Amino acid sequence: MTIDCKRLLGNGGAAVALLLLVSPVRAQTIEQRQARGDAVVRSLNGGEPQPMLEQMRADFPFLARATEGYALGEVWGRPDLDDRTRQIIAVAMFAALGEPEFMKVHAGYALNVGVTEAELKEIVYLTTVTAGFPRAITASRVLTEMFAEHRASGERGRKPRSPGRCTVVKPGSPG
Repeated sequence: MTIDCKRLLGNGGAAVALLLLVSPVRAQTIEQRQARGDAVVRSLNGGEPQPMLEQMRADFPFLARATEGYALGEVWGRPDLDDRTRQIIAVAMFAALGEPEFMKVHAGYALNVGVTEAELKEIVYLTTVTAGFPRAITASRVLTEMFAEHRASGERGRKPRSPGRCTVVKPGSPG
């Protein structure tokens, strides 16, 4: 039996149905999405949980679960961008939006996946054009502080992991 999705659902509905049919299967349960989100954070953060997310988990558990499951597990874990590219984009977006706290977190992740300090500085220079000098100056101060923290903690000397994609290993499977 053949179903004419276009006739049944209209052009938009047929497109959505087609995307659902050809899209790779993503995590289905809340637990799977959260496990994938946790794996994404740990892959970017040297195997450690993200302190901001852990604090949110204590004070705002629903928001933490939504962030981990959807933002990290479903969106951040998508396969079409490697971690390095995704972090460059995130740093640029948070710089342009004037979100220094999130920019600092993602700039640290960017260093962890092989983005250089020079490349992060270029993002600040570009921010002057896209978002203005005040946001770029704020971003430059954030990076100056973060670079100093990384140098002081020895992070700078650590060999960055190769940029790639987060993979989730199911419990009990080899890998």
